[in-house]
Amino acid sequence: MRTDKINATVTGVFFIIAAVAAITGLILYDPLLNHSDYLIRGARYSNQIVLGAFLELILSCSAVGTGIMLYPYLRKVNESLGMGYVCFRMLEVVFILIGIVSVLSLLTLSISFTNTTAPDAASFQATARTLKAIHEWTFMLGPNFMLGINTFIYSYVLFQSKLVPRKISVIGILGAVLVFTAALLELFGIILQISIWGALLGMPIFVYEMTLAIWLIIKGFNYPVETVN
Repeated sequence: MRTDKINATVTGVFFIIAAVAAITGLILYDPLLNHSDYLIRGARYSNQIVLGAFLELILSCSAVGTGIMLYPYLRKVNESLGMGYVCFRMLEVVFILIGIVSVLSLLTLSISFTNTTAPDAASFQATARTLKAIHEWTFMLGPNFMLGINTFIYSYVLFQSKLVPRKISVIGILGAVLVFTAALLELFGIILQISIWGALLGMPIFVYEMTLAIWLIIKGFNYPVETVN
């Protein structure tokens, strides 16, 4: 039981670190992703952007950590869904890492642009737009699509097993459906990726992860586990 309480605490801490790193990293990327003169601003704020990339690396490690910590408990309830959660969680991380590479590549392009005498602006802009597009797509497919799928899976297993209060699990299932819906709407251009609607649809999953994290840190997992295999 002591080991289980420690594991629950570590899992909760991973969720909190992941959320803080994700939000802060996105804010730090602002000069490079949200301004028309990003090829100039990127080089000017290079250290800030590198820090953002580092935080996203921490996000990736924390996401892997939640997968590693939750899997043994999910497997006891439903081995197939437990493995499914880990696989989709890893896919989320893969997309995040591709996004990091695209941002750092865009930063390198920005530095090159500012250090080049009479640069071919059209050529730089074309490459820059491609790198920005890669980041936008990975952001949609990772922290939206894959996050929605893996959150739905583990929340459903938690609901079945009562490892945490079912009220918390229901918030997770709802949040997963909403963030997946946001991804679909963004995919078809109905809403913008960074928009009020996107924020509203993504907020429940943030509330869920923080609620779950606090519960795991304070209370841990409920026992006995109800298996449904």
